[in-house]
Amino acid sequence: MFQRLSTDTFNWILIIGVILFVIEVAFFHGGMIFSALFSGFFIYIGWKKFYRLWGKIFFWFGVVGLVFAVLNMLAVRFLILAAIVLFIINYSKSKQESEQINPRLTVTEEMESETVTQLKPLFNHKVFGDHRTEDTAYQWRDINIHAAFGDRVIDLSNTVLPNDTVVISLRHIIGNVEIHVPYEVEVSIHHSAIFGRAHILGKHHWKLMNQSLLYQTEDYDTTFPRVKIVTSVLSGDIEVKRI
Repeated sequence: MFQRLSTDTFNWILIIGVILFVIEVAFFHGGMIFSALFSGFFIYIGWKKFYRLWGKIFFWFGVVGLVFAVLNMLAVRFLILAAIVLFIINYSKSKQESEQINPRLTVTEEMESETVTQLKPLFNHKVFGDHRTEDTAYQWRDINIHAAFGDRVIDLSNTVLPNDTVVISLRHIIGNVEIHVPYEVEVSIHHSAIFGRAHILGKHHWKLMNQSLLYQTEDYDTTFPRVKIVTSVLSGDIEVKRI
């Protein structure tokens, strides 16, 4: 279905969805948004204490509440309706097509094609749960993940970094980030947070309110290996320290 969807159509659907979202916030006192945030808080508390009975109750209560809150939002109802209409339209068009056109590569395109290898990422995306690098030696892969709830611990002392710039990119909603960097590695950190604290190589920020921080070590621009850290969280702490 999405292969047939034009960019303009997709953009109009997103624009209308955003307008409905703004209307719900402005004229319905937040609608179900605050209920969704409240349910998300229950999910986070329940997940952190999932080993306890009350933690399991909090978690599943939050999940059920979040599902109902999201489904009752005007923007979500519109997106579901739009998806159903697009599915019906595209299904009708596919039935009317008598034959499928398979493009053929020309000789020039075949000569210009490159051999690429798919590699296994170091981390996979998780909505709930923690990420932690292995305690034993592991092969390095650049990190580019997003997550909702949980903590992230990345220890670079158990891997061999290439003589180049490696990248750690984390986008997070609620949770803490902890990164251990060897002394011989140069570092650049760009951190953004709505709420939280930051402890970056001895520099402490005890209260972040919708702020961005940018630090880098003295020889970062001229020395390898070096690591570029880009993190973004809604609520959580970050700690980058030497090990």
